[in-house]
Amino acid sequence: MDFLASPEFWLALGQIIIIDILLGGDNAVVIALACRKLPPAQRTKGIIWGTAGAIVLRVILIAFAMTLLALPFLKFVGALLLVWIGVKLLAPDEEGHGDVQGSDKLLAAIKTIIVADLVMSVDNVIAIAGAAQNAGEHQFLLVVLGLLISIPIIVWGSQLVIKLMERFPMIITAGGMLLGWIAGGMLVTDPAFSNPDKWQWMLKLPQTDMIKYGASVAGALLVLLAGKIIVARRAAAAPAEQQG
Repeated sequence: MDFLASPEFWLALGQIIIIDILLGGDNAVVIALACRKLPPAQRTKGIIWGTAGAIVLRVILIAFAMTLLALPFLKFVGALLLVWIGVKLLAPDEEGHGDVQGSDKLLAAIKTIIVADLVMSVDNVIAIAGAAQNAGEHQFLLVVLGLLISIPIIVWGSQLVIKLMERFPMIITAGGMLLGWIAGGMLVTDPAFSNPDKWQWMLKLPQTDMIKYGASVAGALLVLLAGKIIVARRAAAAPAEQQG
């Protein structure tokens, strides 16, 4: 149990909870839409069983993702995806949930929740696997704890979380930068860049704290800059579209 005294463990757990909450808001909306036609007596059952099924599938996906990140270039690809997810968090597309079908049958609603969560969980899986990568043998425990803590917040506290994000937009900005931070650290530790004995044709990066922190800072700043540029371009294009 020595790992409980490790600051790295608690830092990674905090990152996983923040990622789950920031990227899980849509999942709460999907759960509400899928169960909206259920009788009141079955609605709670639909939410509980649908969420439980989604959690189990997500844990399995994350376990696979953490294993795959040990292969060359997958951390590199994962880092690029995390940057993209972070930028989308800062400059979101206009998307709706009108295609989520409600059902008056309990099993159909549970199936809808699980399938929709599975489709929407790619960003969470990559981000959580990246956040847990430095926890050594306790990665899986981190993932499970993070999900157990954050899922109830998403399901039952989603409205509060959404209101906090609306009132304090800096929370979303900080979340996007956190994903960029994780992406930077993930990229430089890819085996293709960090293993001096294999893939010797690739550029090798010293695995020092300075390199890792420098890459993390660069990733956070990249997400912030890209997000601001996209938002500024959309704002500049809006008057032109209205005039046209």
